[in-house]
Amino acid sequence: MYVTRREHATPPVRAEVSKPPEPWDGVWIAIPAFNEERTIRALAQAALTQCPRVIIVDDGSSDATATQLHGLPVTMLRHATNQGKAASLCTAFAEGLRRKAKCVVTLDGDGQHDPSDAARLLWAWRSHPDRLVIGSRLHDKSQFPIARYRANRFACFWISWAAGHAIADSQSGFRVYSAAAMAVALSDRVRGSRFTFESEILIEAADHGILTTAVAIPGHYPDNARRSHFRPVVDIAKIVIMVAGRLLRKGMHPLGLWRSLQHSEVLSAPTELVVPDA
Repeated sequence: MYVTRREHATPPVRAEVSKPPEPWDGVWIAIPAFNEERTIRALAQAALTQCPRVIIVDDGSSDATATQLHGLPVTMLRHATNQGKAASLCTAFAEGLRRKAKCVVTLDGDGQHDPSDAARLLWAWRSHPDRLVIGSRLHDKSQFPIARYRANRFACFWISWAAGHAIADSQSGFRVYSAAAMAVALSDRVRGSRFTFESEILIEAADHGILTTAVAIPGHYPDNARRSHFRPVVDIAKIVIMVAGRLLRKGMHPLGLWRSLQHSEVLSAPTELVVPDA
């Protein structure tokens, strides 16, 4: 539905990418990208050092995002026009399921997520394969401008209420989606666009028995990254409207509110991390 053309990159430039450590059997990394020419090549190279299966979704970029990836062994999917992050994630999930992925690790294309932290998320997912894993940055509020931090916490309150359990960092796009979670995301019950999509996935997944687990990750803010597409006031307002509709359909979900106010545990991955095989 979202994919207009599939392109496979030319054979890899071996000197630029070290051999990925295994085991990452059945795992794919997916990176939505829109006008990320300044960061996408270095990000893709870093992702390939973690996992040999990387999907890049170029969401109708008008800059050199696509050409920056020439020579890298990635699966390149392109939208003819900009359709938004929700469409890019749907494209990546559909490709992951088509390739029989056990899970897909998603991270943003602006360099704010370090692919080397993917092992932390995968460690948590191996321990809780029935969960949707989120890389949480909210354990350290010094990483955020105060307005962004408060907006994130506000969104977490509402989304946790509708999902019926405490969610540590609902606005983090650094996640591990199992095949079951991807199927939920692609269902017609998840209708959000832009940043409401990732929030609505958490609620719908919980309705299907897929709760979240958070693992602590550091924040990364590269000097050369473009300005975030996230608009704290506008996008949080849209998220709250979406959540309010969900709550009204659930009769305001009082049990969910009580459960959401319980402590949200954030796991800490081992320092010397070896990801166990599936």
